[in-house]
Amino acid sequence: MPTLASHRKSRSRTGVRANTPAVGFTTAALASVTLLSTQSATAAPAEPKPSIEEVQKKVDDLYRQAGTATQQYNKAKEATDTQRKSVDRVLDDVAKSADKVNEARRSLGTYAAAQYRAGAVGPTAALMFADSPESYFEQTQLMDRLTDRQQEAVEDFQKEQRSAAKQRVKATKSLETLTQSQASLKAGKQKVQNKLAAARSLLSDLTAEEKARLAALERKKEEEARRKAEAKAKEEAAERKRQEEARQEEAPATGGGTTGSGGGSGATDGTYAAKAEKVLAFARAQIGKPYVWGATGPSSYDCSGLTGAAWKEAGVQLPRTTWDQVKVGKRVATADLLPGDLVFFYDDISHVGIYKGDGKMIHAPKPGANVREESIYYMPIYGSVRPA
Repeated sequence: MPTLASHRKSRSRTGVRANTPAVGFTTAALASVTLLSTQSATAAPAEPKPSIEEVQKKVDDLYRQAGTATQQYNKAKEATDTQRKSVDRVLDDVAKSADKVNEARRSLGTYAAAQYRAGAVGPTAALMFADSPESYFEQTQLMDRLTDRQQEAVEDFQKEQRSAAKQRVKATKSLETLTQSQASLKAGKQKVQNKLAAARSLLSDLTAEEKARLAALERKKEEEARRKAEAKAKEEAAERKRQEEARQEEAPATGGGTTGSGGGSGATDGTYAAKAEKVLAFARAQIGKPYVWGATGPSSYDCSGLTGAAWKEAGVQLPRTTWDQVKVGKRVATADLLPGDLVFFYDDISHVGIYKGDGKMIHAPKPGANVREESIYYMPIYGSVRPA
């Protein structure tokens, strides 16, 4: 029996049991990959595509921000232009001062040369070789030894030196201010370009169907603004009729009447009406020209560039930006608007148009659009002014 036992083969372990650890590891790894994939999908869900209404709001807001940035650019450009002129004047003064210093130095040189030919280094020559006239005068009684003409030459030399030094300091400060203005101008330009690029990017991502829906929303917005303008036109017509009837009733008793033009505020003097007609005639002639931010004509305009150019035709010089134009003249209510008045829009006063009557204005709207006539209710009204 022991012999039989020695020939008995030991049983090998079953395959399943031998491979159990490996199977367990592989299963765990697969489970981990699946879990991580699930978590990744949960952590970073795809952003939902904005609705057309949201796109419209975002694009409008970007154009408004670009309008604000344009006014900032206009302000920086105005400051830069002013500062550049100031620098040019200061540099001219520096050049003139340098010429005067050189002329005074030549006068002193004449006296020094005469003293040298006389065989001695006289006081004038000593002054020419001194580190500074002031230090020399502190150490000697030079002025007592100079003739009247020599004294006059020395005093002129000192005076022109001091003046030249002041002009150089002034020029340095002016150049520093100009550099700062130029940096602001560059930053403003980049800001406008960034806003417009963002708006273009949003629009370019739309499908043809989405663009059609966006156009439909725009038409709806324009139609609503048009209806409001028509309502105001009726109000103004009724007011004009009332004023005309009042003048006719007044005429028999007074032998005459007053002249004026429509609007809720009643009659206005003929001077303003005459100016307004010139403004509107100019503005009408610009219809169809493109909006270009920072432009003041004659081939293109931004909003405040158009209003400034139009009122210039009537002899009124408006500031460059909407923020400054709104401070000119007197404020008027929307109900009291007269042709020629300026209407400002948005809380940040970033847009302006010229009121033409009947609830409409002429304005340079935004990049990609031309100067046109449009309802004043197309944008939220901030307020209005009568420039003259």
